[in-house]
Amino acid sequence: MISAAHTTPSQAPGTAPAAVADTPTLLVKIFGKDRPGLTAGLLETLAAFAADVVDLEQVVTRGRITLCALVTTPAHGQESEGELRATVHGWAEAMQLQAEIISGVGDNRPRAAGRSHVTVLGHPLSAEATSVIAARIAGAGGNIDRIRRLAKYPVTAVEFDVSGVDSGLLRTELAPQAAQRGVDIAVVAAGLQRRARRLVVMDVDSTLIQDEVIELFAAHAGCEQQVAEVTEAAMRGELDFEQSLHARVALLAGLEESVVEKVRAEVRLTPGARTLVRTLKRLGFQVGVVSGGFTQVTDALREELGLDFASANTLEVVDGRFTGRVTGGVVDRAGKATLLRRFAAEAGVPLSQTVAIGDGANDLDMLNAAGLGVAFNAKPLVRTAADTAVNVPFLDTVLYLLGISREEVEAADAEADAPLPAEQPLDGTPSGV
Repeated sequence: MISAAHTTPSQAPGTAPAAVADTPTLLVKIFGKDRPGLTAGLLETLAAFAADVVDLEQVVTRGRITLCALVTTPAHGQESEGELRATVHGWAEAMQLQAEIISGVGDNRPRAAGRSHVTVLGHPLSAEATSVIAARIAGAGGNIDRIRRLAKYPVTAVEFDVSGVDSGLLRTELAPQAAQRGVDIAVVAAGLQRRARRLVVMDVDSTLIQDEVIELFAAHAGCEQQVAEVTEAAMRGELDFEQSLHARVALLAGLEESVVEKVRAEVRLTPGARTLVRTLKRLGFQVGVVSGGFTQVTDALREELGLDFASANTLEVVDGRFTGRVTGGVVDRAGKATLLRRFAAEAGVPLSQTVAIGDGANDLDMLNAAGLGVAFNAKPLVRTAADTAVNVPFLDTVLYLLGISREEVEAADAEADAPLPAEQPLDGTPSGV
């Protein structure tokens, strides 16, 4: 429960003032079938005894309410407290609820230093996996202060608020356990910094979109297999990206420029891409893409999605045909990180308030430079190096890592009269949602 006490200048952060710490309190808990008016009814009952609210928390799960109120005890001693107990139990019985009242002193115990948000994603999210994660948190010296659900579909996402353990240590402890049990986990330090994220920069191929653009071009040029082999080697970090880019682009020499429109039509947005961008823009984020692919496609994506920034390589065209070369500098691994810094500077956003999302080895510098680096369905090398990894095929799950719930996303869509995505099984293919 969240303390309602205010911190005074001489008071250590996270501790209650002495006046609250020494005050007799009652923890009043009711649970049962939810319906409108229960919270008002309980507080009205307590108000008759001049009780002051110290803390208040409520949760509804599958139509069942659990409501906890921490209040000061009546000023007139045991007789009044006994009357309060009897009155609350009588009200609860009339409402067909159960009530529990516990005497004590003060508010919550002070929370230990080292606070983190631990987000767990699964499809499904098994009790066994969740049990292991909770046990590891405790084993590392952490305490779970609160749990809330962020989403029920297309994945189940829950967030643990944890105190008492360093975020880096917690990430190291939990990551291998999550991987072994087929769930994704993100550990982010709590505080204002999390809410201050204001710029998101994404890779394009196999991140914002499901395709590798150069392979789409290669299919029209009849060299798809050769290009795919070089692409995979480059993404695994086995080849220098710039050399591999030039080798692949050379195979496109002679292809007519008119094929660009066909390739644009073939591009498939990753499920959740539109939702991610739309929601981030509503929240005031600036959103951009950097790509080792080509401006012939990224410029169209920028216009379609309303992106703020876009940078990629450009295929050279002479007399209506590709020459097999690119013009200007190459957007490679180092170039992506440089562009992230440039976009952040142009937006007036410090790097600590940026998020980068990518899947390949050439995204690593960008992921490391950002305040939060997210490996999305990435190669093992990238998953290990990034701050956090998401391995489900829905790009909007990144919103949950920022503490944004599915309910909030859908409420914003409803207010804007945007169509809501239908619930989809994991093996479904909701196109461009």
